[in-house]
Amino acid sequence: MSEQADLAEAFLRSLQDRICTELEQLDGSARFVEDAWTRAAGGGGRTRVLRDGALFEQAGVNFSRVSGTPLPPSATAHRPELAGGSFIATGVSLVLHPKNPYVPAAHANVRYFEAGKEGMEPAWWFGGGFDLTPFYPFDEDVVHWHGVARDLCAPFGADVYPRYKKWCDDYFYLKHRGETRGVGGLFYDDLNEGGFGRCFDFTRAVGQGFLDAYLPIAARRRDTPYGEREREFQLYRRGRYVEFNLVYDRGTLFGLQSGGRTESILMSLPPRVRFEYAYQPGPGSAEARLADYLKPRDWV
Repeated sequence: MSEQADLAEAFLRSLQDRICTELEQLDGSARFVEDAWTRAAGGGGRTRVLRDGALFEQAGVNFSRVSGTPLPPSATAHRPELAGGSFIATGVSLVLHPKNPYVPAAHANVRYFEAGKEGMEPAWWFGGGFDLTPFYPFDEDVVHWHGVARDLCAPFGADVYPRYKKWCDDYFYLKHRGETRGVGGLFYDDLNEGGFGRCFDFTRAVGQGFLDAYLPIAARRRDTPYGEREREFQLYRRGRYVEFNLVYDRGTLFGLQSGGRTESILMSLPPRVRFEYAYQPGPGSAEARLADYLKPRDWV
């Protein structure tokens, strides 16, 4: 649709390659398997999944560029004037589900969107962010995570990190549970202030900064001993991931409403999970401690 979309796509393809290479090196055992796909209505993508590795039970890193008409309802909820128009969307999305319960799950996404409608000026915007979901949290890990987020935001303005940190806390909030999904990070959408170049630079900083935020944490915790109790708690807490992605997540809704590839969209769900009726951790237990981290707070 435009040169801007081509620039975004080129960066996102290279970002997928870099992230997959780094994660394979970190895992040290398994490799990503690629599933290339095309979409009848326009576009396609590369779904890459690593399974049963030394570190990751499942890791997925997706690239897609899709287009079509009309825009799905999830894309026009905040821009009703674009209803009925055509669109192009390209992005990289990843979800990491480690085996060891002491290694946090993580999610990241960066994306570019264009929409056009006859008689209207074309619209474009960027979105993305990253968030961390520990089961047995460590303060130093959360501080590092948010420190990387703060530092990559700093060149773009003193207000950027606080604003996008709060947006992340608000977005990844399970209203029916009264808790956040994890310890947050960054989230932004509809970014087109300051011109394409500045918005693109920020999105590149977020996409490239994810590895700086995550790799040291995973390397630090991967060999922590654990047993069946910790594993069962991890599987239980993974249920919150399922609840959020199927009930609230805008990306999941957009993918399904736009006729996207179902396997790629639902790749974000954990490979193993359990639900337990009315579960309550023991008072003062390591599992009960997690609740204190599922409320927004300033980490840096």
